[in-house]
Amino acid sequence: MAKRKMPDPKIKELRQRGCLNPHPEKVNDPLFSESVFFDARDLVQVKYEMVRRVETDRQTVSDSAAAFGFSRPSFYQAQSSLESGGLAALVPQKPGPRRAHKLSPEVMGFIEKLQSEDPSLKASALARRIRERFGLKVHPRSIERGLVRQEKKRL
Repeated sequence: MAKRKMPDPKIKELRQRGCLNPHPEKVNDPLFSESVFFDARDLVQVKYEMVRRVETDRQTVSDSAAAFGFSRPSFYQAQSSLESGGLAALVPQKPGPRRAHKLSPEVMGFIEKLQSEDPSLKASALARRIRERFGLKVHPRSIERGLVRQEKKRL
């Protein structure tokens, strides 16, 4: 494939949304080489077509996974995601925790108690006290965000 002089806006958009297929060269299904509609760079489209090939065209899981550059476990994961959440479930999720998992109600109560005793305590001092009491390493910025969330809940 020839290099483009201008940046491709579709690649930029796919990358921003986390939907850029890291290995489009592994997709060897004929649809993706014969049609301009099908784009091997679009991870959601590739996964959808991989599952569709098995469910509609009755292709084997092994053949379909290989044709789209995935493993069999990846196929089953895509199939499960599609069944449970529809097409939107094929969009990759950001890795990492989905919530402030270290700032449990117990830890937030401890922070409130410390702040009521000494309102001048900074987040870095609170982080040290949390580490001493709970053995948790919490970034001061996480504490600041937790306090803002708690304040919003009160309003």
